[in-house]
Amino acid sequence: MKYLVTGAAGYIGSHTVRELLARGATRVVAVDSLVRGHQGAIDALTSVAQGRLRFAKLDLRERAPLAALLAEERPDAVLHFAAYTLVGESVAQPAMYWSCGVGGTSSLLEAMRAAGTERMVFSSTAATYGAPEHMPISEQTPQRPVNPYGASKLACECMIREEVEAARKDGRAFGATMLRYFNVAGSASDGLLGEDHDPETHLVPSALQAAIGLRPALQLFGTDYPTPDGTCIRDYVHVEDLACAHVDALHALKSHACEAYNVGIGHGFSVREVFAECERVVGRAIPVTVAARRDGDPPELLSDPTRIMRELKWSPRHRTLAPMVESAWKWMQAHPQGYRS
Repeated sequence: MKYLVTGAAGYIGSHTVRELLARGATRVVAVDSLVRGHQGAIDALTSVAQGRLRFAKLDLRERAPLAALLAEERPDAVLHFAAYTLVGESVAQPAMYWSCGVGGTSSLLEAMRAAGTERMVFSSTAATYGAPEHMPISEQTPQRPVNPYGASKLACECMIREEVEAARKDGRAFGATMLRYFNVAGSASDGLLGEDHDPETHLVPSALQAAIGLRPALQLFGTDYPTPDGTCIRDYVHVEDLACAHVDALHALKSHACEAYNVGIGHGFSVREVFAECERVVGRAIPVTVAARRDGDPPELLSDPTRIMRELKWSPRHRTLAPMVESAWKWMQAHPQGYRS
C-alpha cells in the first residue's frame, strides 16, 4: 500500500512514517514544508526505508503542486499531521493558524478528491474540547475550544465530516477518522527519532533541558490547584503508541464512515510527578521557579480511551512515565540541540 503523510518531518508525523514502514508500506510519500519540521527527521527515516520513502518539500496551501503530487502518486490513503501546534502562538497569531490548518486541509481534500484518494486519518487534538468540567473526557464531551489552535482543528474536523457526507451523496467511497489526543511524550525507543521544537514548550523535554543547562530553570505554573500535590494533572501518551494508533485507525477505515477517537492512557500524572521522574532518570535535581497559574489551565485533563480500545483493539504499551522520560532522555543525550546535533 502507498501512503502520503503530511507534516512528516514533525514529531508525531515522523514517528508515524516509521510505523508505516515497519508494518510493510510499499511506499510512503512524506510531505513537509520544513518550516517547523526537520530535514534530519527525513534523513533518519530515509536511512531505514530501504528505498520506500519519497520526500516532497511542500506547503499544503500550494494547491497546484499539491494536486500534481497526488495525481502522480495516487496514494491509497493520506495521514494528515501538518499544522502549527502552539496554543500561545495561536492566541497571538490566530490568522496564521486558521490559514495553515483550515487552508491546508481544504487544499488537501480538494487534491485527494481529484486524485481519487478515498481514505484519510486526521491528526486532531483534545484542545477541541476546551476545558470541560467533568472528567474523563469522552468522544461525547461537547467540543468547546478556548483558543484558535483548538478552534481551527475543530473547523478541520467539520470540513472533513462534510466531505464524507458529500462523498456519500455522490457515490464516492471517501471515509475518514479523526484522532484527538492529549499530551504526547517520549521518543523512538532505538533513538532514531525524537522531539525537537523551537521553542520547546512540552513539559518533559523542557525539564530535561533544564537538567543539563540548556535553559536556566523550569517554570512551574501554579501550586494551588485542587489536586493531591497542588499541580495540574495531564494524560500522557507515548509517541510510539500514538503512531500505532494512527496506523490502526488507517487499517480500520471504512468507506463513507467518519469516526473520532480519543487517544490517551486514561489516567494522569501531575507536573510534580513528571519533574520527579525526570530527576530520577537524569540523576540530578532540576532547577524550578514557581510562577502564578496560567489563565485557562484546568486542574485536570484526562481522556477516556474506551472507544478506541474497544473498536480498534488499540492498547498503549507504555502506561507509566518511565519509558516516556527514559526514551526522551536517550534522544536528548545524543541530540542536545535536536536534529541539528
